[in-house]
Amino acid sequence: MRKPRSPPRLVEQAGQSLLRDEALAVAALDELPTELFPPLFLAAFAGRHSQTLKAMVQAWPFPCLPLGALMKTQKTHQETLQAALEGLDGLLAQKIRPMRWKLKMLDLRGNVHQDFWILWSGGRTRAQVISLVGPGEAQPMPKRQKVDHSWMHPLEVVIDLCFKEDTLDEFLTYLMEWVKQRKGSVHLCCRKLKVFAKPMQNFMNLLKMVQLQCIQELDVSCTWKQTVLGSFVPHLGQMVNLYRLLLSHVCEPPCSCFTEEDHHVAQFTSQIFRLHFLQELYLDSVNFLKGHLDQMLRCLMSPLETLSLTYCQLQESDLMHLSLCMNISHLKRLDLCGISMLDISPEPLKVLLEKVSATLQTLDLDECELTDAHFNVILPALGSCSQLRTFSFCGNSISMPVLENLLQNTARVRQLHLGLYPAPLESYQGLHGAPHLGRLADLHARLKSILQELGQTRTLLLGGPLCTQCGNRTFYDPKPMQCPCHRRA
Repeated sequence: MRKPRSPPRLVEQAGQSLLRDEALAVAALDELPTELFPPLFLAAFAGRHSQTLKAMVQAWPFPCLPLGALMKTQKTHQETLQAALEGLDGLLAQKIRPMRWKLKMLDLRGNVHQDFWILWSGGRTRAQVISLVGPGEAQPMPKRQKVDHSWMHPLEVVIDLCFKEDTLDEFLTYLMEWVKQRKGSVHLCCRKLKVFAKPMQNFMNLLKMVQLQCIQELDVSCTWKQTVLGSFVPHLGQMVNLYRLLLSHVCEPPCSCFTEEDHHVAQFTSQIFRLHFLQELYLDSVNFLKGHLDQMLRCLMSPLETLSLTYCQLQESDLMHLSLCMNISHLKRLDLCGISMLDISPEPLKVLLEKVSATLQTLDLDECELTDAHFNVILPALGSCSQLRTFSFCGNSISMPVLENLLQNTARVRQLHLGLYPAPLESYQGLHGAPHLGRLADLHARLKSILQELGQTRTLLLGGPLCTQCGNRTFYDPKPMQCPCHRRA
């Protein structure tokens, strides 16, 4: 039986009544109680009453207008944004401060402030309202107040940006042009910035517009040359509140000399020195650090929680410097996937694991060309990683006896709940191809039996070779969990 629909609350009825006459709604804003603004704004937004939206932006009685949380559920972003920005234009053009002018930030992020609209639309007591907006935020302001625009703080427009295409979409193009024309009175603040597209010129132009000190997370995941890196790093040093940095695929020029390489390293590391709040560092296929990793490590100004050096070319000296760095001693996540250690002594890796043993939760050593000899050295250190929860080292040539020793050495690591291990050498019929399913099932059963004897309930998956088409791996439990290519075939 369908539950009967609740009748509209009085506040909703009042809002609907006002919106039947937009001129009346706009005129009533000066006398509208603070508690009625969010419900009326929701009604105007849903009904696309542009004139009312513009007027409400100008009279908004809170420091922040979380418009992005509403736009996330509506397809007509352009229409809504245009109405809001036109309202801000009218606000910025006034020489007399409107009665309720408190707006300091227009937040266009879609994944924050959801609770604001939920709380206000559900109706709250005045005490709850005051608690929500902060002490004094719900108090009435003087009717009129003259202002001097020379001392007014710029209005902040906050947005998270993700570039996936070569050109900006209509929404971002309109916003960027609006901000550009109001430089000085409006600041574009981007907390999270992700770039997956070329050309890089769009990215570089954007960096000239945003407040670089506002950026907290930066992901640049597209191939670029060191010359482009040289143009970027001066901007990096201005991102003084950066928490997460990801750079990938920095290519070396064909005839790079040692002097040029030293210059690029010094240029990059000198900016890392200015990032006092950096806690997550991801470098993927960034090869100019080979033999120079110590320079970057010396420039770290705060302890890292995450360090990911994947598919980079490193020397044994680089790993030794890494194991001695004080600012990696509290790592929670270490990812060295794709770092070839075939001709590198396992001792630096052992020292590194011992250094982070008290805090490390996730360890990835996939595709590192590790052998039994490497693992026999680092096994005791692995057993001391008391907080380890996930460990993956697929794509390495490891025998069944070493896997058995691994389970024995990590028996005391009670936090470890997921192990992604390579299919043992004994499961393969030859040097190439997939493991023999029957043989692999027997070996998998032996490993599971050892876990049971040790009182462990962790998930144990054995990984085969990477798919040449999609780059994903087939895992066995013991039945194969095929990559998407096989499922489509």
